[in-house]
Amino acid sequence: MPEQSICGEHFPLTGLQRDLLQQVRALGIQKFAPRAAQYDRDATFPFENYADLRAAGLLGVCVPSAYGGLGADYPTYMLLAAEMGRHCGATALTFNMHVCSTLWSGLLADDLEMTAEERAQHEANRRVHFARIVDGGALYAQPFSEGSAAAAGKAPFGTTARKVDGGWLVNGKKIFASLSGAADYYGVLCTEDRPDASMRDTLYIAVPGNAPGFSIVGDWDPLGMRGTVSRTLLMKDIFVADDAQLMPRGVYFQAASRWPHMFFTLAPTYMGIAQAACDFTVSYLRGEAPNTPPVKRRMYPTKQIAVAEMHIKLEQTRALFLRAISDARVDPGKEARLRVYAAQYTVMENANELCRLAIRTCGGQAMLKSLPLERLYRDSRCGALMLPWTAELCLDRLGREALYEPGETDEGVQP
Repeated sequence: MPEQSICGEHFPLTGLQRDLLQQVRALGIQKFAPRAAQYDRDATFPFENYADLRAAGLLGVCVPSAYGGLGADYPTYMLLAAEMGRHCGATALTFNMHVCSTLWSGLLADDLEMTAEERAQHEANRRVHFARIVDGGALYAQPFSEGSAAAAGKAPFGTTARKVDGGWLVNGKKIFASLSGAADYYGVLCTEDRPDASMRDTLYIAVPGNAPGFSIVGDWDPLGMRGTVSRTLLMKDIFVADDAQLMPRGVYFQAASRWPHMFFTLAPTYMGIAQAACDFTVSYLRGEAPNTPPVKRRMYPTKQIAVAEMHIKLEQTRALFLRAISDARVDPGKEARLRVYAAQYTVMENANELCRLAIRTCGGQAMLKSLPLERLYRDSRCGALMLPWTAELCLDRLGREALYEPGETDEGVQP
């Protein structure tokens, strides 16, 4: 039975989107899905999948065509990431960290305000980074978390960069750093080391993985998303040149304020997982699932009702996901901001709920590691925990911004 399209039958696709989706789908079916269980079992990085992505030229998917990339825009990337997540969650999630390094410094940065001098410097810098990816096949990571309120946008980053002649000295620590040991460069968000620094002084700097003073520590044995290998990074007096900046100083803060959908790019992975759970359930009940006996279970009313409930929840989730990615732009209106918080929350929570329903519907065999549902369930539970938009933070932002206009206070106290 043919699987449902990740974006539905009637979502209009461009020629580029259709071609790229077919390419990613073929890789997913033929390469990524068969390897996913081993990466999960061993908690090892999907190097083979990245070799396939590199060979296909997909590492530069969102590098603008003027720099030799494929020139995919934000909606195109989101659809591709969802398709990838359908076949291997860890590959899709880590691919997001790499692609965002190009999206943020490319398409997003073009929408932001810079002085003529900043724009010229950024142009020179990103040519360096894009060439590493397009010509050299370099892989970029994007470590956020520090175990503090910084990644949630409520405090300056504790990792710092101090200006010195010709560059910066970076010091700090990042936890849950996906692609640890696999990336060639780590796009580190840090605060400029100077008196009275604030969140406005955030820097976005690419630190080479082989730089003196760079180390990776700790084990990696989590509940789910085990193939992301998200260990802890330590940085001690690492010197990076001025052209290591992925955005000019201060521009990241502007991006976070004016381009909120930049933080929605974790969601497609989990949209793909939600689709995969439904795909497997239908296949299993029809007696067509790989590695299972060809026994049909679709004739039972309880199974039919369960599948109907899953289909309704999947369609609700997909509709909000697709609407949110179509809203993405600089300075979206209030409704679009609220909708993307709702979409993030919905995708992350419903992915896990659909996996739960899939396991209950398919029965005892669904618990076996020889089948993908128990891995999908564990992977899906991780989505609501991921910064900067955890499920709790989405609820907080959604409620507060629905009730308050910018600058409004109660009794002189900012909420």
